[in-house]
Amino acid sequence: MRGRVLIVAGSDSGGGAGIQADIKTVTALGGFAATAITALTAQNTQGVFGVMDVPADFIRSQIDLVLDDIGADVVKTGMLNKPEAIEVIAQALERRSPALPLVLDPVMVAKGGHKLLDDAAHAALSQRLIPKATLVTPNIPEAEALTGMTIRDVDDMVAAGRALLELGPGAVLVKGGHLPGSWLVDVLIDAAGIETFEGVRLETTSTHGTGCTMASAIATGLAQGASVRVAVRRARRYVQLAIVGAPGFGHGHGPLNHAHTVRPFGERT
Repeated sequence: MRGRVLIVAGSDSGGGAGIQADIKTVTALGGFAATAITALTAQNTQGVFGVMDVPADFIRSQIDLVLDDIGADVVKTGMLNKPEAIEVIAQALERRSPALPLVLDPVMVAKGGHKLLDDAAHAALSQRLIPKATLVTPNIPEAEALTGMTIRDVDDMVAAGRALLELGPGAVLVKGGHLPGSWLVDVLIDAAGIETFEGVRLETTSTHGTGCTMASAIATGLAQGASVRVAVRRARRYVQLAIVGAPGFGHGHGPLNHAHTVRPFGERT
């Protein structure tokens, strides 16, 4: 087991997304997952029915105690629905680990449509955390919300990614799953240029937690010494296999099957 990932995110009582998906993903890929929980949610495959915020001081305590004892190779953030939580993380990175890689999944709306980020938190995310991120992983609605742009095709994805890159992160992965069509394209943009990742769309309702899973898989790769591009490639393969093997639970957007892995870096998958 190698690669320590400190996950700062919300809990999903249904087990398909959030902290639960993050822990499963990091473990399946051979890393070690530690957590700082930012909120408790009452949800299942059909939606989010309640959110209970964790006080900012307690989020800070979780982060500090993990870093003091276990340490981390990467920080991965998910649901940060209040500006106080975002500020705690920004201060922790500035105070303790300014060089620690950060994978930021800007979770803004749940799969069922429940808004998970208020307006003040939206502004704090853009101003305090995105500039510190090694990689930001928005889906189409999140990229639109963060940039104010309308995204209709891959060219728009590239434009939105470039706009986000101007905020200061090292790289941006704009995920194209919300665009129509049988061909799915993700776009990675950094200072070195643009790389697209393409594949056939899997027709399924088992898509709950795909964003959390993707970001945590990438974070695990970075924690294990991979480059952003290599980590993204392995993460996409992991998510694809998790969707293919989904158990079919629930009556809405069902969970993935996190209980599989892909071969280590440098080996054929």
